[in-house]
Amino acid sequence: MTKHYADLLGIQAPSLAAVKDSREANTFALMIVALIERGEPMTLAEIATRFGQAGVQPAFEALRSLKRCRPARPPVYRDGDMYELDVHDDELDLWLFRLGLRGPKVPRLKVVRRPPARLPGPETPLTTSEIEEAFRDANLYGWSAQRLALAVLDSHGGHMPGSKVVGVLKQLTKECFLGVESADRWRAMAVIVETDGSWRSNPDHEALRSTRKAVRDRIEKRRRWEAQGPEPALLNAYRKRTEARRAAHAAELARLNRVVLHAFPADAPRAAALIVVATREITTLVGEEMKMLPALLASFDFIAAVNVRPLLRALSFDPGTRRLADLGPPQKSYSLNQRGRTLRITTELLIQGSCGIAIPFGDPHKLRTYLDIGHGMRLRRRLESDAKSLFALYRYGRLHGAYRLRWGIVDDRLRVPWVHPDEPTLWHLIAEAMEKGLEIEIVTATPPTWDNPWARSCRCRVLGGQRSWERSLVDDDGFIVDELDVQLARFARPRSSI
Repeated sequence: MTKHYADLLGIQAPSLAAVKDSREANTFALMIVALIERGEPMTLAEIATRFGQAGVQPAFEALRSLKRCRPARPPVYRDGDMYELDVHDDELDLWLFRLGLRGPKVPRLKVVRRPPARLPGPETPLTTSEIEEAFRDANLYGWSAQRLALAVLDSHGGHMPGSKVVGVLKQLTKECFLGVESADRWRAMAVIVETDGSWRSNPDHEALRSTRKAVRDRIEKRRRWEAQGPEPALLNAYRKRTEARRAAHAAELARLNRVVLHAFPADAPRAAALIVVATREITTLVGEEMKMLPALLASFDFIAAVNVRPLLRALSFDPGTRRLADLGPPQKSYSLNQRGRTLRITTELLIQGSCGIAIPFGDPHKLRTYLDIGHGMRLRRRLESDAKSLFALYRYGRLHGAYRLRWGIVDDRLRVPWVHPDEPTLWHLIAEAMEKGLEIEIVTATPPTWDNPWARSCRCRVLGGQRSWERSLVDDDGFIVDELDVQLARFARPRSSI
């Protein structure tokens, strides 16, 4: 018995009987384990029989459970009556980790914590490092304005202008009540206001000792909380290692030789058009030329098409370990209201909503007529036009990581499973442009022309909002651009070099 899936995933072939009691095990998860255990596609009846043999549940009950668990969802794909795994799907990687079939990708790091230095008593003046540690990013609503001023003055020699005391606290804290006008309300004389407006701490006042104790108590409490949580240096190391791993994987995915395939008719193809993603080179095959198609497909690492698996089976082409992208709808329908009205999602609807192409595909009856009567040039032009529509949908999904569904009042996004989370999208491009202060060149609204896709491009700058995650694209006229309208995007050249 082959262990094809396990070999491709780089894991030991699991045992369904050993995994069935896992906390994360459910019907769908155990279905994935059964497929990896077998190493090849299976029918639902075969999976149910394996459930019965492993003691999960009786076969007849297992079959009912399998039918109800939505078995044909990533990372499982249905091809006829057979259910198979996509070993490149990121969802499968998550399931393997949940079920304990693989370890963490980032090895665990150990940090040796040094015990903090012992804090002095209330007789010793505060230091600037103690003030910074106690008040950094703190909310000090519970502290009186005079106590805050006394703490800052004590750490700075006991005498400084009131405006500088307020400035020190504003740089450290999130919010506090201290202001220059606060001195008008002080009666305890712990802080003395000089005639020139400067403030001086009273060394004989009992409030000075209690302030020192309160600041150091806050430091000790903060250190206890930080000791219970993860070490900041450890989190930073994990973040850097994760970013490096993701960047390396993204570079690996970017090197894949990709093609968009369109064939007609889909159940028994007699003509096909291929578009190489990197060069946008189009190849059209009709009739006897279709014999060349398997050899052409064999040169690509990534094949994108509508219903790609049934199509490749109809072409008698074994994709092997190649990555496949189904350009069809990621879900069959969309719920419109609570009364149960639904919208049937088609590839044409997604192309219209995402790319703005009003008529994505030609009339299939005309295409069949062209095939039958031998109008080769008309057939080739129509096939190329249909393939260009699919290429536009692929390009939009790759840029956004999702399709755009627009129908009536509906305007929503549907995530595409074939874009890996490690691959950069428009969101990452905008974030990097904002971080580096760069401009972005985009093409929006109407579909880009084939001969010169960037002919109708415009430059945009990225503006941030009140929250850290808020970003807006603004064109040269000052108008905000809807990100979902963007068809193409890249970093713009500096204006001085244009």
